[in-house]
Amino acid sequence: MLDFRCNMTFEELSGDYSIERMDSVIKALEEVLRSALPQGRITVGVYEAAKSLNVDPDNVVLCILATDDDDVKDVALQIHFTLIQAFCCENDINILRVNNTRRLAHILGGAGMHGSEQMDLHCILVTVPHASTWKNPALGKVNRFCRESRCMDQWVPIINLPER
Repeated sequence: MLDFRCNMTFEELSGDYSIERMDSVIKALEEVLRSALPQGRITVGVYEAAKSLNVDPDNVVLCILATDDDDVKDVALQIHFTLIQAFCCENDINILRVNNTRRLAHILGGAGMHGSEQMDLHCILVTVPHASTWKNPALGKVNRFCRESRCMDQWVPIINLPER
């Protein structure tokens, strides 16, 4: 269960996240993805994520919804996002919006490619079985960021991934 208590000062609640803090969260997100991938803790794709959420939502610890500029006009994708977000909120799963699918593909080391065909990187789930001993400080940092964002009534925080 997520802890919704907010132990933040008024200044922390009213101020925007600093650039250094956002960079720290971006690096933590990259580390979570890079370390979870070789362990098979990543589910990629809107439909695959929906199936995984339906079968075993208790093992999902993070949901990343990614778009590029062209995706904003994709009504079907936005409907899928709305449904996934609602499900994640109902099941206490942290959610992040990310604005750069190309950067996500790079972080995942080309995991977005299947042969010559581009895979759907619009939704990525990170799972950790409850029986697992996998402890990841970067995941803790991302989860804290999500929790603090909720305290500021930003239920789905947005991270701008820079090109590198």
